[in-house]
Amino acid sequence: MKNNKSILFILLSSILISSCNSMPPLDMTLSSVPDVKRQSVELKSISVGYVAKTRGIKLDTNHLVPPAWESALKDAINRSLVFQDDVDRNITISVRINHFDIPAAGFAMTSDCGAIYEIMDRSNGEIIFSTDIRSSGTTPMDYAFMGVTRVQESMNRCARNNIAGFLNDLNEVSL
Repeated sequence: MKNNKSILFILLSSILISSCNSMPPLDMTLSSVPDVKRQSVELKSISVGYVAKTRGIKLDTNHLVPPAWESALKDAINRSLVFQDDVDRNITISVRINHFDIPAAGFAMTSDCGAIYEIMDRSNGEIIFSTDIRSSGTTPMDYAFMGVTRVQESMNRCARNNIAGFLNDLNEVSL
């Protein structure tokens, strides 16, 4: 009987210790950016937000996602050198997150997200490029014991894949 209690105590202790992983930060920054061709436009500003609530879209995220997404997008654009400086044509990028679905439970956590990227010519207000990128990000069970940690990382991976998809789409157009 005493031996069974010891085994149970060791088992419970190991589960508690292994579940003490820290929550990953909301870090959507790409570890490496895809190679893209240079565009002869200068980027003046980037804004990221959610679609208007009047559209009836339910998003399973919080207020921390748009600033993290914007920071990661700026970083990816700066590191990719896709836009030039000191050229006559200036643009603005507007991103509206229109889909974010995070898993409620499971072993491998998969988040799905989508965003509308619009590039506007600042000289006349015309939208010169628009795309709706859908992506997903999966975090396997061996990443962390705690489900909330895997959910957070799946959100990070989903946004990273979305931003990488946008850069890949930029590679296919001439602005």
